[in-house]
Amino acid sequence: MKSTLFASFVASAAAFAPSSNSKSSSALAATMDKYPGSINFAAKEFKFDPLGLSETYAPLMPFFREAELKHCRTAMLAVTGWIVADLGVRLPGEQFSVANVPSSHDAHDLLLRGPMVFLLMAVGLFDLTATGPGVSASMKGEREPGDFGWTQFAPKDKAAYDKKVNSELLNGRLAMFALGGIATQSELTGHGFPYI
Repeated sequence: MKSTLFASFVASAAAFAPSSNSKSSSALAATMDKYPGSINFAAKEFKFDPLGLSETYAPLMPFFREAELKHCRTAMLAVTGWIVADLGVRLPGEQFSVANVPSSHDAHDLLLRGPMVFLLMAVGLFDLTATGPGVSASMKGEREPGDFGWTQFAPKDKAAYDKKVNSELLNGRLAMFALGGIATQSELTGHGFPYI
C-alpha cells in the first residue's frame, strides 16, 4: 500500500517536472503559439502545460481552448452574480426575496427545483444550438475558439484586439480561482460578501 502511494506521488510530481527533450519543448511552443493567452498576470510569456496536453493532443487544442473560454466566461458571470446577490440585489418575485433566500450560498439548495431546472434547460439548449456547432467549426479551422461573432464593440486594431483576448483569458482564469474561494469561504464562515 505504501509503495503504491509513493509511486503515485512520484508519478504526479513527474508530470510537473520540466522536459529535457528539445523536440518536446519546440512542439509545445509551436502548438501554444497558435493561441493567445500564453502569458502570466504580469503579461510575460508563460507556457504552462505540465501534462503536455498541447503536444499529445494537439488536434484537440481548439476544443480545449473553447472549453477554457466557456469556463472563464461562466466563472466571471458567477463571481459577479454571487457578489451582487450577496449585496441584496435579487430577481423580482417572492421566491427570490432575501427572506426566502438569505444568502447566495443558500440559493443553490433552495432553488434547485424550479429556477435551476429552467437554467439547466437553457444552458443545454445553448450548448446544442451554438456551442456544439461552434466547437465543430473550430476543430475544422473555420472559426477561432470562443468566437461567436459578437464583435460590435471589439477593437479594430489587431494589437488592441489581442490584448482584449488575453485580458479575457486572464480575468477568466482568475475568476475560476475566485469562485472556488468564494464558495469555500461562504461554506466555512457562513458569511456573505466580503467573505471574511
